[in-house]
Amino acid sequence: EARAEDERAVMERLLEHARDLGRRFKLRYAAIEAEQDGVNEHYGICYEDGVIRIRLRHAKTGRLLKESSLVDTLCHELAHLRHMDHSQRFRKLYLRILDAARELGYYRPGPQQPSGPRQLGLFETGACGVAVARSAEDDG
Repeated sequence: EARAEDERAVMERLLEHARDLGRRFKLRYAAIEAEQDGVNEHYGICYEDGVIRIRLRHAKTGRLLKESSLVDTLCHELAHLRHMDHSQRFRKLYLRILDAARELGYYRPGPQQPSGPRQLGLFETGACGVAVARSAEDDG
């Protein structure tokens, strides 16, 4: 029960950030949801229909991920709403969204985190969970 409450609170904050950033960058999404338990292949995924899913918990420990990591993932997936690839245009938009999130106080990486965004390592081919279509099982 406490676990579910923690996840609800985190998702509430992420949804507030997404509404604001989406408005500022004219990005439209259908839904932003917590990723299903057991899905550990990616931090986030953006579907062509505008549904974004974000993994809230660490794959091994099960602890909630740091808010800065979640916001970084959110910004990454929001950029996929416009560019469903990791092109230069995508990277520029992602970094602009992340910079805005930093200026607004949504993205506050700690001193132990690298100065650049964590998601940059995901730009290699096949490293990000960008999905073209969802199966009926995904909607379950």
